[in-house]
Amino acid sequence: MKHLLLLHGALGSADDLNPLQRVLEDSFVIHRLHFTGHGGTSLPQTPFSVSLFAQDVLDYLEQQQLEVVNIFGYSMGGYVGMYLARHYAHRIMRIATLGTKFIWTEAIAAKETGMMDPERIKQKVPAFAQQLQQKHAPQNWEEVMKRTVIMLTAMGASNPLQPQDYAAIGQPVLVLSGDRDKMVHAEETIAVYKQLPNGSVGILPATPHALEQVDTALLAGVLKKFFG
Repeated sequence: MKHLLLLHGALGSADDLNPLQRVLEDSFVIHRLHFTGHGGTSLPQTPFSVSLFAQDVLDYLEQQQLEVVNIFGYSMGGYVGMYLARHYAHRIMRIATLGTKFIWTEAIAAKETGMMDPERIKQKVPAFAQQLQQKHAPQNWEEVMKRTVIMLTAMGASNPLQPQDYAAIGQPVLVLSGDRDKMVHAEETIAVYKQLPNGSVGILPATPHALEQVDTALLAGVLKKFFG
């Protein structure tokens, strides 16, 4: 069977992808990993960055003795996957993304990070704070969030992937967007699709940004057809 690596989003962990793994593992050899500092792994001495998370993937491929792999990335995981496809093309066969924000500016980064206030989250949505605490224990989830804010701010100042980078990605790429995603609008996903030499695009119906609210069977069906 083909090997498929599932990459989680910002503030997430590999465990977020458990439901998707269960419906895909009859068709693929599934791989997952926590990005550095996520899911209880040790916080790095260097800042969070796309290049750091990309190196996590490359290290994992070496550990598993995989020369090449297919990637599905959710949200930030999709960005990391696309970064790998651009800079380490010989290691990536096909890539699919869902809810990935490709366009970053200082204004966009400020808007997204403005919602990442630990004190406000603890007061307004304590259940989410508790979820993050459990997800990243024994690490402090507030530190994970702080580092994520710094990373996104840096991406807003200098986006690691520019429009010309997508034009240089030759692998088959499927970019997916949810029709109810308020963080990543379909127009943004379509704009990136148009830059890809071998790209395709899909809009999932009745689909918001949050992965736990995505119809897993629907997504799995699309991925099985694409990675087939």
